[in-house]
Amino acid sequence: MAITIILVLLVLGSIAFHFISPWWFTPIASNWQSIDTTIEITFWVTGFVFVAVNLFLAYAVFRYRFNKDRKADYQPENKKLETWLTLFTTIGIVAMLAPGLYVWGQFVDVPADATEVEAVGQQWHWSFRLPGADGKLGEVDSRLVSDQNPFGINSADPAGQDDILIQRNELVLPLDKPVKVLLRSKDVLHNFAVPQFRVKMDLVPGMVTYLWFTPTREGSFDIMCEELCGVAHFAMRGKVRVTAETEYQQWLAAQPTFAQSQSRYAGDTSQGQALFQVCAACHGAVGEGNSQLNAPALAGQSRWYLKRQLQHYQQGIRGSSEGDVYGAQMVAMANMLRDERNLANVLSFIDSLPPPQPKARQGDLQRGRSLYRNCSYCHGSQAQGIYAMNAPALTSLDGAYLRRQLNYFKQGIRGSHKSDFYGAQMQLMAQSLHGEQDSAAVIAYIASLSADAAISDDATLRSAP
Repeated sequence: MAITIILVLLVLGSIAFHFISPWWFTPIASNWQSIDTTIEITFWVTGFVFVAVNLFLAYAVFRYRFNKDRKADYQPENKKLETWLTLFTTIGIVAMLAPGLYVWGQFVDVPADATEVEAVGQQWHWSFRLPGADGKLGEVDSRLVSDQNPFGINSADPAGQDDILIQRNELVLPLDKPVKVLLRSKDVLHNFAVPQFRVKMDLVPGMVTYLWFTPTREGSFDIMCEELCGVAHFAMRGKVRVTAETEYQQWLAAQPTFAQSQSRYAGDTSQGQALFQVCAACHGAVGEGNSQLNAPALAGQSRWYLKRQLQHYQQGIRGSSEGDVYGAQMVAMANMLRDERNLANVLSFIDSLPPPQPKARQGDLQRGRSLYRNCSYCHGSQAQGIYAMNAPALTSLDGAYLRRQLNYFKQGIRGSHKSDFYGAQMQLMAQSLHGEQDSAAVIAYIASLSADAAISDDATLRSAP
C-alpha cells in the first residue's frame, strides 16, 4: 500500500511542479514560436505516458499485491495487449517526430531576403562579420588568420574589402528583418545559442554551418556556447542587441571595414616619445612601471591590449566602478589620447621600449604552477599573452599590480561593466583562486618565468594596429 501511495504522490507532485516551476521558457523574441509548440507537444506526449505508466504501475502493485491464497497466472504472450501497445507507441512517436520534422524543414529553408552575418567562435569569445555595400562576404582561409587579419580574409578577393568587422562580443541586428547566421570556428567545436530566439547550432572546425531567425522584439539577448569547448566554456558569452532600423544603420556606419583595418596609421615613434612624457610621470621613463605610484609596466605589453584598455578608460568601461581609485585617475589621462593619430604615436613609442625583466617573488612555485594551468589556456604557457585569446602578457607586470587586479575581478570592481566581456570572463576565472595563498602562489610562479621564456608565440603580436 505504501508503494502505491508513493507512486501516486510522485505523479501528482510531478504534474504540480511542471505548472508551478519557475524554470520555464524565456519570453520568445523571434519568429520561432513553432519550436515552442513542438516542445509543448513533446511535453504533453511524454507527460501523458509518464502519468499513464506510473498510475498503471500503482494500480498493478495494489491490485496484484501478495496474497497467499492466490496464484499468479503466467501468460508469455498477449497479442491483443501487444497490438494496443504498438499502436499507442507509434502514435506517440509520430506525434513527437512529425512536428519536429516540419519545423526543421522551415529551419533549413532560409528566406531569400535574409541578411547574411558571420559569427566566428574561438576560445572563448565571439566576433562577427557583415557584408559591405556589395552585399557579399569575402573569401576566408584559416591559414590567413593573424593579428592584423583575425578573420583570415583573402585580401585578393574584391568582395572582402568592404566586409564590416566586429571584433567584440556584441552584434547589433535590425528589428523584424530575417537574418542568416553563418557559423565558423577557428579552433574547436563550439555552439551558437540564443535562448530567446529558440535557435542553436554547432560550429564545426573546417566547415560552415548556419541558422536563421527574425528578431521580433527589441532588447539585448545573451549568446551562449552550449558546447563544452574548454576550461573556460562557461565564460564564452556574447550579446545580440536588437534595435530599430534607424539605430541599426547608425551603428553599422560606425564599424570599420576590412580595407580600413589594413590601412590604419602605424604611428610615429618620435612624436609618440614626446607625448609619452605625461605617461612617464607614473609609468616610468621607459615604461618600466612604478609600484610606489601603483602604475603597471607598459613596456613589453601587447600594443592591441594597451589600445583596448585606453579605449575602455575613454568609454567608461574601466575606471568608473566604485573602489577603482587608480582607474579613475587613468580616465583623465586616457582622454588626452582621443585623437587616433596621437594614440597610434604613443603606442608606437611604447612598442619600441625593451620589456622589463621579471622580478622573482617568494611563494609556493609548485602550487602556483599547478594553479596557473587554467590561466595558461588564455595567457600562454609562459604568460606571454596570446592575441587570439585577447589575453595580455603577464610577465612584465609587477606582483602587487597583478594581486590588485585579481582582487578587483573577485570583488566586481573590474569586469562588471556590461561592455567589458573579457573582464566578465576574468571575474569568473579569478574565483578559481581560493584565497590569498592561491593568488600569491600564481603570482610567484608568473614572476619566476624568465624573460627569455616570455617571448610571444607570434613575434609580430605587439605591432598590431
